Amino acid sequence: ECPECGTSFSGRRLEEAPISIPNPFTNGHKTPCAFLIAPAEDNTLREYDGRSDLHTGITDTNGVVYNYTKSGVRRDREGWEHCISIMLVQPDMYNLINQWDQYLEKFSSAQMWDPLWQSFNEENHNCYSYTLMFINCVLAMQSKRALSKDEFTQTFILPPGKMGKSKDLSEFDQGQIVMARRPEQSISKTAALVGCSRAAVVSFYQKHPLST
Repeated sequence: ECPECGTSFSGRRLEEAPISIPNPFTNGHKTPCAFLIAPAEDNTLREYDGRSDLHTGITDTNGVVYNYTKSGVRRDREGWEHCISIMLVQPDMYNLINQWDQYLEKFSSAQMWDPLWQSFNEENHNCYSYTLMFINCVLAMQSKRALSKDEFTQTFILPPGKMGKSKDLSEFDQGQIVMARRPEQSISKTAALVGCSRAAVVSFYQKHPLST
């Protein structure tokens, strides 16, 4: 019988036997350097059904969740205890980990995330734009190609949501994500993919250069 509900499987086929599925949810505050997905505040049922609103964020090395809202970038120390997490760096990527907090803070302080300068837009300037642009900026530093919204969703968000498995972003590029100087030709592509103007991306890089 099923060890959880007690249902008898006497006389049933082997393929009908109960199986244990790993819990896809984690405490985001205990998952450093990760992309997080959680139900939005207006998603009162806390559902991940593909139709309900979701919210995204990026954790620093201490588990503080940076997330973009209508009031600007929040830095949450609680509230993300039940979410889906996608690891963005490997434990041995010391150079990136050591700079992660500084880069995330600089990125989040950029003018493009100031609601007085550019308002939150549900379609093209939202929490997903914020998180994906951060990821693409890190990829661009190593001259790696940017990920489109659809590509990132299909590759990294849908698999954990459907199967309860997290994937490491490095699997996509088959290499480590490290900070390096970004080639000029990556600016327009990054801007187009995340729904921002090229000028906004150029402005960010000029005001917040990364050390290699």
